[in-house]
Amino acid sequence: MRPGRIAIVGVGLMLVASLAAAQFGRNRGGSTRRAAFATREDFDGGFQFCRLVVRESCQGDGAGWNVDYPRADINLSIRLSELTRTPVSMDDMKEPKTLLVNLGMPELFRCGFVMMTEPGAAYFTPDEAVNLRKYLLQGGFLWADDYWGEYAWEYFENQLRQALPSATYPIVDLPRTHPIFTQTLDASQVPQVPGIGFWDGGNRTWERSPRENVPHIRAINDARGRVMVLLTHDTDFGDAYEREDENPEYFMKFSVPGYAFGINVITYAMTH
Repeated sequence: MRPGRIAIVGVGLMLVASLAAAQFGRNRGGSTRRAAFATREDFDGGFQFCRLVVRESCQGDGAGWNVDYPRADINLSIRLSELTRTPVSMDDMKEPKTLLVNLGMPELFRCGFVMMTEPGAAYFTPDEAVNLRKYLLQGGFLWADDYWGEYAWEYFENQLRQALPSATYPIVDLPRTHPIFTQTLDASQVPQVPGIGFWDGGNRTWERSPRENVPHIRAINDARGRVMVLLTHDTDFGDAYEREDENPEYFMKFSVPGYAFGINVITYAMTH
């Protein structure tokens, strides 16, 4: 798999804020399409948001692969099409053609970018772990978002280690000077993002305990230093996208910088 390079417009975060504020309140989700796995024919050369569907263990800590689906996938794809020159694949209704894949599908290798949500209960079989490793080492990119607390972190790390052993592939904290924070937009000050149901309208940005009041943006790099796994722990970017039209204050405080970061992640994934 060799993801093609995408032409990006260099726009500033102020443009994101002004454009996004003007569009707050638009109905930007709620797809009526039936959830279905990707087929070879679905790929038409434009960007398509691929969501990873995984089995879950009752011993883990997560609400499932479909949290924030499909609105987060659709909304982030729309913003990507609005704020960059990235060609986003659209259906006949002019809605982004988002896709579902799993770790056993050959279509996985057609996705330059894959996201999973609430991975704290994800369970990989040995064969799936082998396929994930192959996908990542051939140029793939996985973003795991929205899991909180040490138990969920440790559980998912154990699953990842089936594919990427810690001795060879350590997990590192990404400094805010890393290119992923400024790939296209300035997201160097992106805050911790709480789920909208946990935000009190003030300073609370954690979902469970005040001990979780610091977001962790970490990565696993390949041998060349390319980020191939992005781990956003104790933060919930998915809600910043899915719930963007429900509260203007939440939107401006979390969705605007959340979109800047998400667009950066996609353009980084597709150009590295």
